[in-house]
Amino acid sequence: MRVLFVASECVPLVKTGGLADVVGALPKALAAKGVDVRVLLPGYPGVMARVDGKKGVWQAEDVFGKRAVVRRAAVDGLDLLALDMPDYFDRDGLYVTDEGADWPDNPFRFASLSWVAAEIARDGLTDGWRPDIVHAHDWQTGLIALYLGAWGVGDVATILTIHNISYQGLCDATLRRALKLPERGFTSQGYEFYGRINFLKAGLIHSDVVTTVSPTYARELESPEFGCGLEGVLAARQERAIGILNGIDTELWDPARDAAIETFSVQSLSGRRASRKALLKAFALDGKRSGPLFGVVSRLTDQKGLDLLLGVLPEMLRADGSLVLLGSGDRRLEEAFAGAARDHADAVGVRIGYDETLAHRIYAGSDAILVPSRFEPCGLTQMYAMRYGALPVVARTGGLADTIIDANAAALGAGVATGFQFDPGSREALSNAIAKTFAVFGETSLWRKLQRNAMKHPVGWNGPAERYVDLYAETLATRRG
Repeated sequence: MRVLFVASECVPLVKTGGLADVVGALPKALAAKGVDVRVLLPGYPGVMARVDGKKGVWQAEDVFGKRAVVRRAAVDGLDLLALDMPDYFDRDGLYVTDEGADWPDNPFRFASLSWVAAEIARDGLTDGWRPDIVHAHDWQTGLIALYLGAWGVGDVATILTIHNISYQGLCDATLRRALKLPERGFTSQGYEFYGRINFLKAGLIHSDVVTTVSPTYARELESPEFGCGLEGVLAARQERAIGILNGIDTELWDPARDAAIETFSVQSLSGRRASRKALLKAFALDGKRSGPLFGVVSRLTDQKGLDLLLGVLPEMLRADGSLVLLGSGDRRLEEAFAGAARDHADAVGVRIGYDETLAHRIYAGSDAILVPSRFEPCGLTQMYAMRYGALPVVARTGGLADTIIDANAAALGAGVATGFQFDPGSREALSNAIAKTFAVFGETSLWRKLQRNAMKHPVGWNGPAERYVDLYAETLATRRG
């Protein structure tokens, strides 16, 4: 099968979140199973630097008023297609300006990405390659299936994966002609959403299949609490809305071969002690506390529940625990955590921003990783943590619920626990989970058992890739009758 991945970001070229990790890893796992995958990305500066001088394999003089060229290159195991449109993509911010506002031409930027993907699906590339399936990701690619349907392209199947439904690609209804959208589709049953155009809704309605990044998140999206206004659309498509849990790149995230840390393995955890010592030094913490060293690698937003962590931090410190945090986001939360680091310089270390090497060191050196999200479509943090023997303390929502086996009495008795779960959105529940973490940490042999359970837990892409291969075959067979 020939599959065209279309996304707005991809590791190692450009990243703002977990979408990039998935798009960078899943195509490789699919290729290992015989799927011919090419990945179409916007031509941001970091992307174009890797295709410099490559000949175009598709071009058009006028895509929403701009010249467009698709250039192909092999990059870090990916068969990359870069959409070279400097007027739209040669800028530093993927989605927002330096001031944090959406780029005003975002509708045209990502309609262009969808339009070019649809053109490739309809007519193929100049080297003769044409996809059987277009696998689109998030709102930035939501118009692909709509364009293909409007053009009457019937032999190419379409799949849309929702990584986070809270981002939907809304824009003014007056743009529908300029975006070349079919007028008849602008209804409540189509791509209209409270009088506006909704890119994601267009994709949900017109794609053959919709997937989400965990089974629990797929169910949650059918409720008003999580569906962000699109719960009715997803409920109506229930039979064709499927949750497939994400994986992680287990070659990139391998504590036995990670150059950023003191290496260790499930057979020998001795390198973890050296990694913990190095982490404490990196954050200038004295390391004299007897409790667990908790780590956080996250965007600093209320969605991630970091305000709840601030509320329980004093009792964590009183119990002789410590915290290291890497992240950025909400200025209010940045300032609050920076203030905590100033007030408790021996026990709280904070780094505002993102540093990939430091993230690896936090997973390798922390005793536990906190993920107190109010909602989490899948989450990769807890999988990285398990891989590195840092026990996850997670809210029971989305993919966090699907990946962590809570250290309750039954799981501890059966010897299968891999971390700690608690009810999302509750400061008291988070506090109780942290207290339980302290209690288990005090039983060294039990803690080591949980660490080894976590490290052996399957978190790679092999299983999810198998499910996608089956889904591709089934969807294509249905589309072609």
